[in-house]
Amino acid sequence: MKLELPNLSKYSWLLLLTALLCSAGLMNLYSISLLAGLGAFKKQLIWVLAGLLTVAIISRLRPLTLRNHSLTFYLFFLVLLALIFVFGKTVSGSRSWFQIGPVSVQPSEFIKIGIIMVLANYYANEVATKENYNSVELLKPIALLLVPTAAVIAQPDMGTAITILLIGSSVILLLGISRKALLQIIIIALISIVPVWHFLIKDYQKERIYSFMDTSSDPFGISYNSIQSQIAIGSGMGFGKGFSLGSQSNLNFLPAHHTDFAFSVISEEWGFRGSVFILLLYFSIILFILNIATSLEDRFATIACFGIAAMFFWHGVINIAMVTGLLPIIGTPLFFISYGGSSILTAFIGIGIVLCLRKK
Repeated sequence: MKLELPNLSKYSWLLLLTALLCSAGLMNLYSISLLAGLGAFKKQLIWVLAGLLTVAIISRLRPLTLRNHSLTFYLFFLVLLALIFVFGKTVSGSRSWFQIGPVSVQPSEFIKIGIIMVLANYYANEVATKENYNSVELLKPIALLLVPTAAVIAQPDMGTAITILLIGSSVILLLGISRKALLQIIIIALISIVPVWHFLIKDYQKERIYSFMDTSSDPFGISYNSIQSQIAIGSGMGFGKGFSLGSQSNLNFLPAHHTDFAFSVISEEWGFRGSVFILLLYFSIILFILNIATSLEDRFATIACFGIAAMFFWHGVINIAMVTGLLPIIGTPLFFISYGGSSILTAFIGIGIVLCLRKK
């Protein structure tokens, strides 16, 4: 008997994969919250419903509306980043949140969407189509990227700043850079390493880098989270311990198990098979977005969709590398899996934009 996949459009597949991944994230959060109460799960469920409503609204917009207001979105999110220094709430040493009653909002997540949209608009409207851009032509897009990055670094939130840089740089590199301009950027980056290390990197961030290079140096201090995450992942082995039976999370050995290390819980409870299933869902979403991007005739839509794919890609790569000990812990969530209203709403906005731009 031949097994055939349902004859769905790539947009339907994108929605289906998103729904499956989001459901897996909710189920994982429910498992984590069973012993401590279902408060986090209920909040996340509300954010998911808000995200679905957001997708429905954005997907019904005209693509030209997104294009014409891309700079407005960017400036709006930039103003929110500025206001965070006046009205923001400090969490874990970083002034990155607005507290509105019981709701916490992190503007630095939304600026990723703003950067993608404004860069797509710049390359589609203001610069002639060409293969490689020189230093002068790169000044504006680099400035558009560095201004919000600097604001996020000042909070300080180096992890989010790195993610923003990677997303924006991916879009810029996609459109092409001349060899001379690329060499100049590399030289400036190398020269910047010393002042960045001494003046921008905080002491606790330096300790994370040191502990990453030698986790045995402080196993009960700065290296504790990374070690416990790797123990949780390894203990799941092939088939896992079962739903809500993960000892590392239930016994609170694994800190931040509902946010940064949510994937570690999946690995412990569902093992290698569960981890692979989640990764297949996640990166299939990226592939479908890229497929949509290459099928669109409008330059703005193609670039914007690529930027959304880059946002998902870097969040996935950094989070998985972080929880497996391949990168220092920098607090990057895994979209639809990690708990957090701002991050999940950002992911839904990205999906909504892709669905909107599919229209001519």
